[in-house]
Amino acid sequence: MPRTQAADAAPRNPAAAKARRPKAARAMSRADAAAFIGALSLANPSPRSELHYHDPFTLLVAVVLSAQATDAGVNKATPALFAAAPTPAAMAALGEAEIGRHIRTIGLWQSKARHVAALSRALVEQHGGVVPHDRTALEALPGVGRKTANVVLNVAFGEATMAVDTHIFRIGNRTGLAPGKTPRAVEEGLVARIPADKLRDAHHWLILHGRYVCKARRPECWRCVAAAWCRYPAKTPAPDA
Repeated sequence: MPRTQAADAAPRNPAAAKARRPKAARAMSRADAAAFIGALSLANPSPRSELHYHDPFTLLVAVVLSAQATDAGVNKATPALFAAAPTPAAMAALGEAEIGRHIRTIGLWQSKARHVAALSRALVEQHGGVVPHDRTALEALPGVGRKTANVVLNVAFGEATMAVDTHIFRIGNRTGLAPGKTPRAVEEGLVARIPADKLRDAHHWLILHGRYVCKARRPECWRCVAAAWCRYPAKTPAPDA
């Protein structure tokens, strides 16, 4: 059975991951959670995924490749891959070895090449070459777990899903927005607390906020537009001029 991306956010070393797990802050009130998200929305009214893609299939492949890798690294590798194989049928025909040749610069490229080849075959054989608009069907594809399915449902199909990556897991716990011991617990907390009309875009706001402001090692709290509602007790002061 192929290893699925249920490891989307799953640690390869549980002990090390436990040591890195962000200490959870006291949970925000619903009103503060809404204000926190509202501040992010005002700062970035039209958020977009930083992955480059053309359609649901290329988005799906890009998200699978992005596990434990940066979007920038994926974006460097995919133009040639997508030019060579823009459809599931073409990707399946390209095969694991050739897919691997295109993505060698991405971490875990061997297993990812295997997953991309297998999921492409599954799309052709089981879904007529079309990416299914269905969570269960998406998660049944090789290399696709809940986080990847949530990204595809959100970005490609417009659903208000919350894909919890390492950035969102950290923010949920560090700020008190949605404390939880597992990615699923944080996801459910965010879905329950973020206003419904902002939930779809909140996926992007939180990822980008974690990537560029609320960083893992040294959060740039002095630049945070939502700091007034954040419950992180050790906020980083502005650097000396």
